[in-house]
Amino acid sequence: MIAMGLLMADLLRYAVKALTERRLRALLTITGIAIGPLALVMMTSVVSGYTSYVEEQIMGLGQNLIVLFPQKEYRLSSKDIDFIKSIDGVEGVGAFYTTRGVIRSPHGEEEVTIYAVDMDLVFKAISGLDIMEGSKPSSSDTTAAIIGYKVAYDPVTGEKIYDIGDTIQVIVSEVVEAGKIKIKRVYVRVAAILEEYGGAMFLSPDSTIFLSLNAGRRLLDLDEWSGLLVLAKSPVYVDSITKKLRESYQDAARVISFIEIARIVNSVTAAMNFITFSTSLSAFAVATAGIAATMITSVIERTREIGVLKALGFTDRQVMALILCEGVIMSLIGCCIGITLGAIGANILASRGFTLRGVVEAKIYAPPSITPTLIIRTILITISIGIIGSLFPAYRASKIPPAVALRYE
Repeated sequence: MIAMGLLMADLLRYAVKALTERRLRALLTITGIAIGPLALVMMTSVVSGYTSYVEEQIMGLGQNLIVLFPQKEYRLSSKDIDFIKSIDGVEGVGAFYTTRGVIRSPHGEEEVTIYAVDMDLVFKAISGLDIMEGSKPSSSDTTAAIIGYKVAYDPVTGEKIYDIGDTIQVIVSEVVEAGKIKIKRVYVRVAAILEEYGGAMFLSPDSTIFLSLNAGRRLLDLDEWSGLLVLAKSPVYVDSITKKLRESYQDAARVISFIEIARIVNSVTAAMNFITFSTSLSAFAVATAGIAATMITSVIERTREIGVLKALGFTDRQVMALILCEGVIMSLIGCCIGITLGAIGANILASRGFTLRGVVEAKIYAPPSITPTLIIRTILITISIGIIGSLFPAYRASKIPPAVALRYE
């Protein structure tokens, strides 16, 4: 065992010496090898980081939450609420009105989303939604509002714009006829300010004004419910409730389950990861060819040297191990460089942010997901290409007869 260890140490030293004697060629080969790990780490970590962020935000909006939107000419009524309440697994149902509005800020006009809804149901459905200042208004108060963090605070400077008790003028536009838009100014009083939530998917609490359900008709002059919020007792019931609703309403209403959306995102991520991995494999394939070309050239140039080694007692396996060591060493150096540059590139790429367009448009930032699994997989793939690329040159070197090698010029 000790002799084997000494032999491996000698082989490694000899391999490093052989590479340093051909520095430029080795450097170019290592550069080609580094491209594969760089692409794999950078692309995979950025995609995984943003995907994890999106999934967390979707699930944060309510694992138990299902939203029903009327389609075509269908109008929701209290009968729909009674029917949905009768479905097994439903904990609560509430109607909501929603519209868009514009408020004034130090930087000009800012667009906000307005929801008139049962606030108790919203706080129960959306996890992590907490009040920072003030308190929830009563359901009978149609002008009292809970405002999001970015409504109360300037998103650029962090300066507080609206405080508890302040009045906010909201400009709401409504299409009344073809080509005609009705502008309405409504005034709401700040009853509470939410903690910063950070979501930017289908609902961004930070840029939202929440009013009581009665405000939808009395304050906003909205005649029809925009939809229904359905809260399941647990995530276990979500699929069965969603299926029942779709069977019952068919084309009359669109049913959205946030768990289903998270599953779709996960499926899309799996496809993107496969594409990323396949693209990276192309770089690894080029690196394999580069290693093979470098090593076969090295073997041809060192034919006499290999003959001397075999004349001194090196076996075919030892010669083969020597050439493989050179390929693996170049792969490991290229892997370290590629992973380092990939991690740096991933952080730079992620810092640019990603724009999501949902109910509101917002830019999100998510750190790259550089996991031990990703690093280990990258190292194993890179070592594998080093072995594969060196295998034929190593085999050819091991089969060189000592007498022929010694006569080689």
